Amino acid sequence: MHINCDCCASDGSLRLGRRHLLIAAASVLAAAAVPNDAAQAASPVAKTALAPAEALKLMKEGNENFRNEAPSLAANGRERRLELARGQAPFCVLVGCSDSRVSPEILFGRGLGELFIVRNAGNTVDTAALGSIEYAVGVLGVPLVIVLGHQSCGAVAAAVDVVQKNATFPGVIGEMVQPIVPAVLEARSQGGDLLEASVRSNARRVAKRLTTQSIVIKDALDAGKVKVVGARYGLSDGHVEWMEDI
Repeated sequence: MHINCDCCASDGSLRLGRRHLLIAAASVLAAAAVPNDAAQAASPVAKTALAPAEALKLMKEGNENFRNEAPSLAANGRERRLELARGQAPFCVLVGCSDSRVSPEILFGRGLGELFIVRNAGNTVDTAALGSIEYAVGVLGVPLVIVLGHQSCGAVAAAVDVVQKNATFPGVIGEMVQPIVPAVLEARSQGGDLLEASVRSNARRVAKRLTTQSIVIKDALDAGKVKVVGARYGLSDGHVEWMEDI
């Protein structure tokens, strides 16, 4: 049996009257007027309290433990999963390569919910990647961004072939490596191993771009809320070389 009310039509379908629409509109406006700090306070998961330097120290220590084959203390069990189901509060954005040999949580000894990871071949940053990084910094309050290149990167090697041999590739692979070409051109003037110099140049250039072309990251930098660094991982020795002078 259906009981008619002022929110229902005669056929029983839902009908919002003017009074209900006004109440709904007022609720939306009230929610929009809540300050960001208050909204964050209402969140079940607080942002990380780590300062940029503290976050970087943890990442450096994690890599040292990985190199020394120290037992992992990363939290990945049931209790951690249940905790993270309420929300996330990562302390580092890791922009890395898709290469199967460069798994960020393993290289830095981190557990579930600690790293906000953006990966693609060549650790470049397009619109989707930049938006993801800005979300992590601007909304989640992540205090550290690392752009991690690595030894013998295939995407960078492809960009080197484009510069040296005018190489072409099937599908959209050529478009994918195109953003790396300026790093190769820059590295070419440095001498030495062009591939390895290009890996470092690419990581440094991508990190620098984040600090100059993103208003979200620039504002966080100016406020001392975030640090952006480049890095290079050695496949053979497991060592991460840091480039902090971005």
